[in-house]
Amino acid sequence: MTMTDVMRTPMRLLRGLGPWRRSPRRFQPFSYTKPDRYPWLFTFVRERLGDGPDRRLLSFGCSVGQEVASLRRLFPEARLKGIDIDPRNIADARALRLTGVEFAVGDSTAGEVGGSFDAIFCLAVLCNGTLTTSGAQRCDPVLHFATFQAMVTDFARCLKPGGLLCLVTTNFRFRDTDVAAGFDVALTISPDQLAPDVIFGPDNRLMPGERYTDVVFVKR
Repeated sequence: MTMTDVMRTPMRLLRGLGPWRRSPRRFQPFSYTKPDRYPWLFTFVRERLGDGPDRRLLSFGCSVGQEVASLRRLFPEARLKGIDIDPRNIADARALRLTGVEFAVGDSTAGEVGGSFDAIFCLAVLCNGTLTTSGAQRCDPVLHFATFQAMVTDFARCLKPGGLLCLVTTNFRFRDTDVAAGFDVALTISPDQLAPDVIFGPDNRLMPGERYTDVVFVKR
């Protein structure tokens, strides 16, 4: 380990002590990711939207940037943005030095311009794996449906008409939100493509045995 590494480690720890840890919009406690994690989803969106400099895509909860790097390979001309709540993840994502990509620290899309994205990817972000492993019967106080609804409502605001909202592995069903009335289902997958995460209803209570297979929605 070099002296630079020794100095960098405590700085990384200090960056992790910020108020983001207490944000009510912090769903996923884990930053696990890997390249090309959802090839079937990215290919579907590529075929549906095409590519070009007029296309703008958002990876919300981008972790350390591997998802954005995968999107860049399929969308070499599009403008891409990644947002993550953890400043340490964003520092690592920026270190990838991806061309034509913007990364930002944030716990919501409140600062984004309305109607500015052709697609928003929120994949294994609006969930908490401990709710599944612990056998929880309620998701509160860890998560709240009202927070989920508020977040996807703002995603909808940020999408262009005809834009795609991609939600894979969540602890709630998009169809239970008020904003879902302005969308149509664009892609449904088979249950064996889903992670084992459990589903909770608008009352924050477990929906035993529920498997929600709608994952891409198109804004009317």
